[in-house]
Amino acid sequence: MSTFPRFGMSSQRGVKRCEMGYKPGMIADPTSLRLALIFTVSLAASLILTGLLRRWLLSRQILDRPNERSAHATPVPRGGGIAILAVLLPAWALIEPVLWPLLLAAAALGAIGWWDDLKGLSPWPRLIAQALAVALGLYLLGPVTQGLLPAPLDLALSGLAWLWFVNLFNFMDGIDGIAGVEAVCIGLGLAVIGLWFANFGDLAALSVALVGAALGFLYWNWHPAKLFLGDVGSQALGFLIGYLLLRTAAAGAWAAALILPLYFLVDASWTLLRRALARENIMAAHAQHIYQQAVHLGRDHGQVAGSLLIANLALIAFALGAEMGERPVSLAGAALTVLVLVRRLLNPPAAERN
Repeated sequence: MSTFPRFGMSSQRGVKRCEMGYKPGMIADPTSLRLALIFTVSLAASLILTGLLRRWLLSRQILDRPNERSAHATPVPRGGGIAILAVLLPAWALIEPVLWPLLLAAAALGAIGWWDDLKGLSPWPRLIAQALAVALGLYLLGPVTQGLLPAPLDLALSGLAWLWFVNLFNFMDGIDGIAGVEAVCIGLGLAVIGLWFANFGDLAALSVALVGAALGFLYWNWHPAKLFLGDVGSQALGFLIGYLLLRTAAAGAWAAALILPLYFLVDASWTLLRRALARENIMAAHAQHIYQQAVHLGRDHGQVAGSLLIANLALIAFALGAEMGERPVSLAGAALTVLVLVRRLLNPPAAERN
């Protein structure tokens, strides 16, 4: 049985395309003012807390020191995800108090990630903790495919997708700015969907809080980064964003939930498949992602993150178009956008100048 009503969401199949939840002309209505307040407080708190956290990390010498796989040359404080979680978890608790079990699971993943940042942790304990968190999240969320699949298959596929997203978000946090840009853009896209259509409850408010918290961190993480997210942030943030995407899919906007994170999905999944086919140890750390290859070819971190930002803005437009009734065209446009981005990233800068 669906648990959508717990979150203020309709249990009807599909997105209500004719019943708009927000009108562009409403620039001073209570919804807009509430969202503006959430964004402003989240952004300001994240900016300030991240700066204070950086000072503390430096004083404790909690640094990410370069190694043969690193994309940075000097030690940089890591653990910036603590500030994001310190902002995002209370914000979500105030917006939707019923989410407290999910937020406790995210905090637990953050704690495990922090231990990994400090002491190191083998992959299996992390994977088990992630699986338990995902199981709890699915218990709260309920079926995602709206009855299209039998309940056991629905939960199994949704759980695997969520678990993969937690890990791929961690894998993709390998250069300055990339994870922050992705979090901001996914949050922005989901906020647009939540505002434009009815049937999404507090999705817009939760997403706007994500945008503010991630943007405040991104100020410190943009190239050259003054602070890294760390596993404390990448695992918990991947878990929370994964929840928002599955919640969006469960409300009927599965195309938007697929389009918004499409580059991260393609890069991480293709890299995993390629390494598996080459019989490499897929659990071992590496530097073979497309974005990492782009840096090795001569692009700096800001160029890669900037290219992703431009592509993600296009993906937001395609996600909105998909939920306005143009799914085949929007899905094709999103796929083409990611293909163009990949080709650009793998094309050496010198070749473009010639």
